Amino acid sequence: METVCDICPRHCGALRGDTKPGGVCASPLLPRVARAAAHFGEEPCIGGKNGAGAIFFTGCNLRCVFCQNRRISRGQGGQSVSVQRLREIILRLRDEGVSCIDLVTGAHFTPAIAEALSGLDLDIPVVWNSSGYESVEALRMLEGLVQVYMPDFKYFDSAAAGRYSAAADYPEVAAAAIKEMYRQTGPYVMDGDGLLRSGVLIRHLILPGRGEDAMNVMDFAADEFPQGAVLFSLMSQYTPMPGLTGFPELSARIDAELNGRLIHYMSVRHLSGYWQDTASATADMIPDFDGTGT
Repeated sequence: METVCDICPRHCGALRGDTKPGGVCASPLLPRVARAAAHFGEEPCIGGKNGAGAIFFTGCNLRCVFCQNRRISRGQGGQSVSVQRLREIILRLRDEGVSCIDLVTGAHFTPAIAEALSGLDLDIPVVWNSSGYESVEALRMLEGLVQVYMPDFKYFDSAAAGRYSAAADYPEVAAAAIKEMYRQTGPYVMDGDGLLRSGVLIRHLILPGRGEDAMNVMDFAADEFPQGAVLFSLMSQYTPMPGLTGFPELSARIDAELNGRLIHYMSVRHLSGYWQDTASATADMIPDFDGTGT
């Protein structure tokens, strides 16, 4: 089967088949999975002591020049799986005792993922771990199937979004998407073990020299939602990747002064959640996308 795709905010109208890739995401309709295993690189409320059951999908509708998962985000690699096989992977991870099912960058496979989740009674949260660049209409396919939304809010500045991710409309698209996520879940809920059972956790990766953009993202989170209703994760793990010669401003890691200033601003805005120190800026937590668990 082939269809003209209209899933994501790009509305590129690409012809995608069950196994025939197309569009900006360079992906077919059926999911491609690069790894499905316990993962310990998420926030403590997501991974817990047993790790998140992370399913890493290949492809992405953004073109972030600094992407740490470039090996799979350009649509390369991974194993094509049927909806039934994806259900089996989810159930296997649940049975292995992971803290949640962590669906990583699956927005371009939303219909198939929604079908795989339909009717499952997992007793652990399903986490939608996304770039934030997704349509409200697609997110509504997931209502009642996803308990925790963990979107990036990468940019508040459209010029930066266009330059670094080829998506100048990212700020308004991500803001609308996150509002829809919150509409579905309401204020976040933790269990007695400190694991997130439902709600929204907004992530922001600090980019070199872009402190004002980070503060604007925090302002959005603080002003848009009731105090204490969403969690925020301020990440200083930015690691320069090969191929950034055309973007010299992204060639350095985050310095401690900028990081400290933004951590303080997070406190000023009364945002609950997580922050990192600059020692986090390594490639150690990038998984080996070797097909494990597919």
